[in-house]
Amino acid sequence: MPVPRPAARVLTLLELLQSGGTRTVAELADRLGVDGRTVRRYVGQLIDLDVPVESVRGRYGGYRLGPGYRVPPLMFGDEEALAVLLGLVAGRGAGLTAAQRTANETAAAKIRRVLPRHLTRRLDALLESLSFTEGPGESASPDAGVLLTLADAVHHHRPVSVRYADREGRHGDRTLHPYGIVVHGGRWYVTGRDADRDEDRTFRLDRIAGARSLPGSFEAPEGPDPAERVVTGFATAAYRYEVALRVQATPEHLRAHLPATVATLEETEPGWLRVEVRAERLDWLPSVLAALDRPFVIDHPAELRALMRDFAARLAAYAHRTGPTTAEPPEPGT
Repeated sequence: MPVPRPAARVLTLLELLQSGGTRTVAELADRLGVDGRTVRRYVGQLIDLDVPVESVRGRYGGYRLGPGYRVPPLMFGDEEALAVLLGLVAGRGAGLTAAQRTANETAAAKIRRVLPRHLTRRLDALLESLSFTEGPGESASPDAGVLLTLADAVHHHRPVSVRYADREGRHGDRTLHPYGIVVHGGRWYVTGRDADRDEDRTFRLDRIAGARSLPGSFEAPEGPDPAERVVTGFATAAYRYEVALRVQATPEHLRAHLPATVATLEETEPGWLRVEVRAERLDWLPSVLAALDRPFVIDHPAELRALMRDFAARLAAYAHRTGPTTAEPPEPGT
């Protein structure tokens, strides 16, 4: 068995330190197959390369990686490198700025160059078969400074002041107690307590022009996690129509047709669920309700009942056809 060269041992030492925590000199010497003096020499070589290795004193002291001015060389196994590369590829659909997309592509290229050939071939096969519902750049991108400020406020439970533009483009200052940051449908959101209105709100990050931390702290509430708060907020937002109906179905069956971003569910009696939907239009609901293939009762609005009757009449007319015809049943509202 060949004896590892000193350069290989130095790289192995870096990989051990990157796994986290403090490593004792004895542990490192055992893993590298050298004595403690040699371990200290290898550590000195890493420091000469500007790798931020810190010495920890005490009975359980040793060495650990400290924060540096730049990311030190990283040691990845084959599967780790592939996982990072796939994450970079998937991240291109998450609403990156032009600068972030450039950084994403250069980082992916660096990892790709060192992948073994057999992994590169597997990756190429995957990328050729992969597609996104939203292409790069189609999603709104948050400001990096705003994103980092909000993330720090979420982590430390600090209030923040944000400059927010509503859907009409009007700007205003809000004091927010942020609970979390959520990426949904290619957009970035922050959810939290609007201290000025004393209510939970969800804000699009691409509409926040600036954010700054404020003195003090707040207690994060119990209950749903940030992602659940966001999707529930979509389903309960103010729209033109408020639809209420009862359906004899399981939650799993209903969620396959009416996701949490569209409808809220509540059990009213055994086997039946109350469904509430808020929508700007109703014309899409009849086909969804028909696809449920379950008994249902429309509580309101009356307009939905009329649309459902028209839809049923068209289906009945189609079912009685025996051949092509030029006469088409009228569309809803005609």
